Amino acid sequence: MIIPIASDHAGFAAKEIVKKILEELGQMPVDFGTHTDESVDYPEFAVQVARKVNDGEHEFGILVCGSGQGMCMTANKYPNVRGAVVYDEEVAILARKHNNANVMCLPGRALEETQLKKILHAWFNTPFDDGGRHERRVNKIHSLTDK
Repeated sequence: MIIPIASDHAGFAAKEIVKKILEELGQMPVDFGTHTDESVDYPEFAVQVARKVNDGEHEFGILVCGSGQGMCMTANKYPNVRGAVVYDEEVAILARKHNNANVMCLPGRALEETQLKKILHAWFNTPFDDGGRHERRVNKIHSLTDK
């Protein structure tokens, strides 16, 4: 599966690690930048991944910045994006299982390679628990932008 990925300068180092882990998992990361640790504005990179997921071109995307928050706020401006800040394995599982999250936003300054591996494994091995209360709740989220 192709996974669009992007970061700002604060998430650059972690993004490089995530790309390697994705390849180990048999995924194909497509890097939308940034390509250095020089200061940039994260929204310019978040929108590139968010658009790909929003338009249905790709099922999942990954964004990395210092805290994960700025990228997530930007990505969630798109109606078909359900971005989640993921900082551990349990949150990765819950974001996928309960919220059908499709854009993982990582706090690059807070996570090391071992943690990133656990998070990515959990994310890609956890399906959405569709039907019932979780599907109803995700549908309510989407109804907010169906105007």
